[in-house]
Amino acid sequence: MLNEGNNESSIADLECFRSGGHDRAFPNRHWIFCADRKMNDITIRPVNDRSGKMAFLRLPFQLYKDDPCWVAPLYFERLQHLDTNKNPYFQRAEAQLFLAEQRGKIVGRISAQVDSLHTSRYQDGAGQFGFLEAINDSAVFSALINESAQWLRTKGMDWMRGPFSFSINDEAGLLVDGFGTPPSAMMGHALPYYAQHMESNGCQKARDLYAYDYPLSTSIPSLIERAHKRAMKSGEVQVRSLNKQKVDEELDIIMSIFNDAWSGNWGFIPLTEAELRLFASQLRLLVTGDFVAIASCNGKPAAMCVTVPNLNEWYKDLNGKLFPLGWLKLMARMFSKRSQSVRLVLMGVRKEFHGTTQGAALAFAVIMAVRKYHLSRGVKQVEMSWVLEDNLGMRKIIEAAGANHYKTYRVYEKSLRPDVGQVLRRAP
Repeated sequence: MLNEGNNESSIADLECFRSGGHDRAFPNRHWIFCADRKMNDITIRPVNDRSGKMAFLRLPFQLYKDDPCWVAPLYFERLQHLDTNKNPYFQRAEAQLFLAEQRGKIVGRISAQVDSLHTSRYQDGAGQFGFLEAINDSAVFSALINESAQWLRTKGMDWMRGPFSFSINDEAGLLVDGFGTPPSAMMGHALPYYAQHMESNGCQKARDLYAYDYPLSTSIPSLIERAHKRAMKSGEVQVRSLNKQKVDEELDIIMSIFNDAWSGNWGFIPLTEAELRLFASQLRLLVTGDFVAIASCNGKPAAMCVTVPNLNEWYKDLNGKLFPLGWLKLMARMFSKRSQSVRLVLMGVRKEFHGTTQGAALAFAVIMAVRKYHLSRGVKQVEMSWVLEDNLGMRKIIEAAGANHYKTYRVYEKSLRPDVGQVLRRAP
C-alpha cells in the first residue's frame, strides 16, 4: 500500500479547539472543531451549524446540473441523516463534515467518521470518509482528502476507507462504472473524473461492490425452475411474506438472518435494532408485506430478502424540495402511480446453509417469491444491490437467475501513517 505523500501536513500543524459542549454520542468526549485551513487558494472549513449543512447539501445540485442521470435527494431526508439526534448511527459513532471554498465559492465537500462498531470488531485502525463531491480540480480533491485524513489521525486512525455515507450499511462506494443510467433508491451516483482524482491522491481499491439489473421479463432457466419446484413440493422449504401485524417480531427475524448471513463478509457491520426500525418506519406506508419474503427450512427462518420501491422515480423532478408543492406531487405519485422498478436492498441466507443445495434453494425461494409479486404489480425491473465482488456464491445465484452486472461501486483505502508499513490489516 502507498504511504503518505511528502506534501501532507503533520498532525502538529492541525489547529483545533474544543467546544464547551459534550458530544451526545460520546458523553465523555468533546466535539473537536478544526479551524479553517487554507491551502493555496482553497480554504477547508468544518461544518458546525445548519447553514453549513445546507451548503453541504446544495453542492451536488451545482455539480450535477448537466447530468440527466443524477437524482436530487430530498433535503428533508438528508438533513435528518446528518442529524446526530435523529440518525441512530451517532449512537455509536462520531463524524465531522468539511467544505472546500475557492474564491468565495463552495467547490467540494467530504466527511470523516469513526464507527465504534467497526473499530471494536476489526481493531484495524480504520476510519471512514464519505459524501465526497467536488469540481474537476485535483487541488480541491487533494485538500479534501488530506483534511479528512488529518481529522482521522487525531482520532488515532491509521487508515481511511470509503466512501461511506456514513456507514457501509448506508450509501457505499464510489460509482466507477455504469454512469449512463440513474441510480436506484439509496444508491449513489458520481461524475466520471472522481475515481482519477481519488487514485492520484494515493487511494487504492479495497473492494468493488456490484449492482445487478434484473428485468422481470427474463425467463427463469428451466434447471432453476425445476429445482425450485422440487424444493417447494418437498415441504422442506416454506416461504411467506412479512406479517405487518407482527412487525417487531418480523424485524427481529430479518435482523438476525442478515447479521448471521453477512457476518463473514468483508467490512461487515451488523445492523442495529435502532437502524432497522428507523428504516422500517420510513417505508411503512410505501410497502406491503409482499415486498419482503422470509423462507424457512424445516420450520426455522433461514433466508430473507427485502425490496423497496425505487423512490427516485417519484421525486426525480422535485429538485430536492418538498415545499411548497413538492409534497403534494410526491404523495399523489406514491398512492396513485406504482414504481416501475424496485430495489432488492437486503438479502441473506444463514451461514449454516452456505455452499449447500439447501442454501441455494432458500435463496431462489425468496427471489422467486418477490419476483412473482412484483410481476403481478407491473414492475419491469429490479436492481439487486449491492454484492461484494468476491461473494462468488451470491453472485452465481443472482447471475443464474438472469441478472446482469451493470454498475460498479468502488471502496478505496489509504494509509494515514508512514510508520504503519506496507501491509494493510484489511477487514476480513
